[in-house]
Amino acid sequence: MSDFTLEDLGDGRFALSGEMSFDTAERILKASEKPFAEHTSLEIDLSGVRLSDSAGLALLLEWVTWANHTVREIRYTGMPERVLAIAKTTEVDGLLTLGERWSGFIEAPEAR
Repeated sequence: MSDFTLEDLGDGRFALSGEMSFDTAERILKASEKPFAEHTSLEIDLSGVRLSDSAGLALLLEWVTWANHTVREIRYTGMPERVLAIAKTTEVDGLLTLGERWSGFIEAPEAR
């Protein structure tokens, strides 16, 4: 069985390691539901992902969609090269940052 670890680092920061593939994507999604729901801003470190495929990309896009529908911010760091290559080839790489749209958006009260 393929393995992964989704570690809660606190304050909405998580680290995903292991495999992000057809064998694990659905289980990763299920494992993320409760801990992600507790935060309005999420940062997911993917630098520990050692194997990824198009299902891994689909997982990241699912998280972005969820974040947008639930008014949350989501940001990825340490993006695996393979996932980024698949995203560029399929022309969806721009979608991976849609969950960052609230970054720097909050106005200072005196600016209103």
